[in-house]
Amino acid sequence: MNVRRIRGPGRPVGSASEPRPPAAGRPLAPPAAGRPPASSSAAAAGSGHADGSMRLSKRMSELGLASRREADEWIARGWVRVDGRVVSELGSRVVEGQRITIDAPAKQAQAQLVTVLVNKPVGFVSGQAEDGYQPARVLVTREKQWREDRSPIHFTPQHLRSLVPAGRLDIDSVGLLVLTQDGRIAKQLVGEGGEIEKEYLVRVASKTGAPLARDKLALLRHGLSLDDEPLRPAEVEWLNDDQLRFVLKEGKKRQIRRMCEAVGLQVLGLKRVRIGGVALGNLPSGQWRYLAPGERF
Repeated sequence: MNVRRIRGPGRPVGSASEPRPPAAGRPLAPPAAGRPPASSSAAAAGSGHADGSMRLSKRMSELGLASRREADEWIARGWVRVDGRVVSELGSRVVEGQRITIDAPAKQAQAQLVTVLVNKPVGFVSGQAEDGYQPARVLVTREKQWREDRSPIHFTPQHLRSLVPAGRLDIDSVGLLVLTQDGRIAKQLVGEGGEIEKEYLVRVASKTGAPLARDKLALLRHGLSLDDEPLRPAEVEWLNDDQLRFVLKEGKKRQIRRMCEAVGLQVLGLKRVRIGGVALGNLPSGQWRYLAPGERF
């Protein structure tokens, strides 16, 4: 029987003749002949190294292959290859243009990560418990799973491990909240410069009793600033006499409430009904379901 040797940390998994990865802090390999050099902008984004290199885990996150935490775990396990060569040393660096792939065990681990959709009621916080209020995560139990959930996934306590909110919903707001184990989805929904739409139904009242002027409605759509930063354009329209529909591509803390405050409106109720291509639908308040196969934000 052939016995495979266990290599020490920092060495690639493979035959004894396979070269050892370079020390952390240096690129794994220079660009191959004919490959264009990394741009100066890439160098700036890659921690300022003159050679344009960046940590392998960061590059994997940028490419959407994994979260940085997942990437570091997979590198340590020897599940990541750069230009076909296994890399198992944390801190290894790459340059733009090098081909990064993940082995089958990493793909299998990623496929087992779950994402759940919760219809959060008032009185629950999105993240960690605070001021005596429970996190929405406590709603993810077998008993509170929506009976009409058609997902083939069967609930197990393992699905609660590292289940974190991808975005926030205020304690006094209700509706669609995403909890996920998948770092790629978290980055997609809360990463800087995101283009994922979030749709809200907002019941309002005028503080003065007078109807909202057209110029104030236009200001809600574009022209307001929060925290000394201009807000991105938003879709805002009346649905009826006391309800507005907002569609945003950003999510500053209590953004819609502060926007309404700026134009003389008081928010009486706020419900998130859609994130990207995923809608709240008929999911009852206080219940949850799995993100269905084929659903995309």
